[in-house]
Amino acid sequence: MPLWLVLVLAYVFEFANGWTDAPNSIATVVSTRVLRPHHAVLMAGALNLIGALSGTAVAKTIAGDILNPEYMTLATIGAAVLAATVWALGAQYFGLPSSESHALVAGLLGAGFAAGGLPALEWKGTEKSLIGLVTSPLGGFIGGLVLMVLIYRQFAPVRRAVVARFFGKAQIASAAFMAFSHGTNDAQKTMGIITLAVLLNEAGTGSRVPESFEIPVWVIVSAAIVMGLGTMIGGWRVVRTRGLRMTHLEPVQGFAAETGAALVITGAARLGIPVSTTHAIGSSIMGVGATKRFSAVRWGVAGQVVMAWVLTWPSCMILGYLLERGLLFVS
Repeated sequence: MPLWLVLVLAYVFEFANGWTDAPNSIATVVSTRVLRPHHAVLMAGALNLIGALSGTAVAKTIAGDILNPEYMTLATIGAAVLAATVWALGAQYFGLPSSESHALVAGLLGAGFAAGGLPALEWKGTEKSLIGLVTSPLGGFIGGLVLMVLIYRQFAPVRRAVVARFFGKAQIASAAFMAFSHGTNDAQKTMGIITLAVLLNEAGTGSRVPESFEIPVWVIVSAAIVMGLGTMIGGWRVVRTRGLRMTHLEPVQGFAAETGAALVITGAARLGIPVSTTHAIGSSIMGVGATKRFSAVRWGVAGQVVMAWVLTWPSCMILGYLLERGLLFVS
C-alpha cells in the first residue's frame, strides 16, 4: 500500500473523529445555550490545536507501543485506520457516540495479529489503553458527581439566578478546558498514526521506529484542521445525543461535567494513556445527573452508549484482522 493512500485513510479517520467524537468537547456548552454552535465550534477548533501542541506522549504510545514495527507494513496501518473509520461512521449513522481511541487501538491489534501473530503485539501500549478503558468512564463519573456535590454545598445559600449567571460564564472556561483536553489526547492519535507511517516508509519494512522522534508540525496542524471540518459538517447528531437526550443540563451542571471529564483526559494524556473523550464526558454527565436523582438520567440512552463502547474492541479487532488479510490477499 503506498504512503499517500495510508495518509488519505488517516485523514478520513480524523475527519470521522471530528464528526463523531470531537463534538463531545462542545456538546454540553451548546446544550445549555451558553454558546451558539458556531462560536463553540470555533473555540473547540482553536483549543484542540493548542492542546495538540502541548505534548506528544499519546502520539508516541500509538506510534511505538501498540505493535512491533518489525512485523508492520503500511498495509497494516491502513487496515487498522480503515477499520476504525468504518466503525466510527457506522456509529454516527445510528447517532451513537463512539470511541475512536479504542477503535483505533483495537484495529491496530487486529491488523497486527493478522500480519505477525502474537509476536507482533506490544503489551506496553495495550496495557495503557486497557487502563484508560476502565479509568476514563469511572473517573469521569466520579469526577462529575463529586464536583456537582461540592458545588451544591458551596452555593446552597446563593440565589438560583445568581448561580445561573455565574456558571453561565464559568462554563465557557470549562468548555475551553474540555476542548483543550481533547486536543491533548484524541487529536494526537492520528498524528501518531501518520508519523508512524512516514517513519516506516523512510526506514522500510522490518525496521525499528526510533525510540525518540518528533511529531512534525505539518502533521499537527493538518490533523487539527481536518478534525475541525468534521465537527462543523457532521457532529450535531452526536451533540444532540450527548447533551440533550441523556439528561437535562443547566450551566452549573455543564461546568461540573466538563471540568470532571477534562481533568481525567488531561491527566491521562500526560501519562501517555490513550483515553476516550466519549467515555469521559458521557460518564461525567451521568455522574452529574445522578446527583439530582438517578431517574434524572435517561438510562435507556446511556445503555445504548455503553453498548457501543462494549462492542468497539471486538468489532474493530475483527475488522482490522479481516482488512489486513484482505489487503495481503490483494497484494
